[in-house]
Amino acid sequence: MTTLFLQASLIILILVTLLWIISVFIKNVSIVDLFWGMGFVFVNAWYFFMSGDFYLRKIILLVLVSLWGLRLSVYLSLRNIGKGEDYRYQQFRQNFGPERYWWFSYFQVFLLQGALILLVSLPLLASNASTTSSQLNIVDYIAIIVWIIGFIFEAGGDYQLSKFKSKPENKGKVLNTGLWKYTRHPNYFGDSVIWWSYALFCIASGNYWQIVGSVLMTLLIIKVSGVSLLEKSLKDKKPEYQDYIRKTSAFFPLPPKK
Repeated sequence: MTTLFLQASLIILILVTLLWIISVFIKNVSIVDLFWGMGFVFVNAWYFFMSGDFYLRKIILLVLVSLWGLRLSVYLSLRNIGKGEDYRYQQFRQNFGPERYWWFSYFQVFLLQGALILLVSLPLLASNASTTSSQLNIVDYIAIIVWIIGFIFEAGGDYQLSKFKSKPENKGKVLNTGLWKYTRHPNYFGDSVIWWSYALFCIASGNYWQIVGSVLMTLLIIKVSGVSLLEKSLKDKKPEYQDYIRKTSAFFPLPPKK
């Protein structure tokens, strides 16, 4: 398992370094976001092919992780390409100085994201490395159901938001219908649920401490780069958002308050 992790670390190091070089030339650090989902696809594929026989649990994981990562990267690419550098990275560029951010971003953004991919993917490593037969157990089937629920919330939430934003009359308004009626962040909630399905696959394979990767992903989503960061900007940009906050659950889907 250690050898697989070290090999994957080298692959991720090479990939994020190449991405960083491209970002320096195009002066856009945002391309790292497009790599986030695909990074897990590459790492999990490596674990799958290099860990021995292609057992059923491993095949299921390969399909589910690839579907999740590809959809996320395609969605972010369609949403972000051509719109310039994300405001977060523009702010970092100003804070650290444009003349030195080109090299500082390698450590602050690219290496950091690569390290997070490796840590978060620990349940995938354990599941692939420890599976020794094609027999599934009850936890595997629960994991599949949990993944489907998470994918509906994540992909469905993204789709509903994309359709909402595509209509000019909705500019400046708050989406509060569909999945967004029950949680202010159905896509982030779904993402977290998907990673807990991977934790269940990890447990099904007889491993436990590696689910720390799913814990880390949930903390990142809620406290760092997801819910918390987005809430701060939306409160300033959309006056209606305060009323939306009062009525709608922040993360876990709940009936809206009257």
